Amino acid sequence: MSQQNTPPDGAAEPRRRRRRDPEGNRDLILQAARAAFAERGYTRATVRDIAERAGVTHGLVMRQFGSKEQLFLAAVPGTRDVDRVVDGDPQTLPERVAAAYVDRMEHSFRTDPLVAVLRSAASNEHTAVGLYRAMLDRTAGSYKQVITGEDADVRVDLLAAVLIGVTFCRYIVGVGPVARMSPQHLQAHLTRLVRSALFD
Repeated sequence: MSQQNTPPDGAAEPRRRRRRDPEGNRDLILQAARAAFAERGYTRATVRDIAERAGVTHGLVMRQFGSKEQLFLAAVPGTRDVDRVVDGDPQTLPERVAAAYVDRMEHSFRTDPLVAVLRSAASNEHTAVGLYRAMLDRTAGSYKQVITGEDADVRVDLLAAVLIGVTFCRYIVGVGPVARMSPQHLQAHLTRLVRSALFD
């Protein structure tokens, strides 16, 4: 009589083989990362925790993204939308930048990378500097497709400074006229500021 392959009582079930689905795994990792960063912030969220949430190994997360910093930038909204915003008529770029920024921040500022960077600056300056540099490097290349001239670096940095100031006033401390104005008025004012920073 043949023996069945059923494990004895109390024995562990054979480990299921993981599906080899790089794109599916990437999506699961990004979903888990968004949840972890939103709940715990950048500093307290760990790659191991994110891997466990996604049901993958720590090593797979690192192979897919290279570092926690790069995973953060890929997972949360903001920097990954720059190419879409830049694509189009350069003359209407300020309107697109302002509209995209206000829409993004009004709906998901709690998980936005810029907010996380500014909040972490007080407690972990080294981390904040590293993230800011990575974000700036990632977005500058896209903006420089339409912002030309010897002072292109300065103009892109001025744009970042404008967005940082608005983010701090409205979405972090929440004090003052910028924090109280409607999203429509904010977008109108921001459009003028962005145009001045990039083109005037």
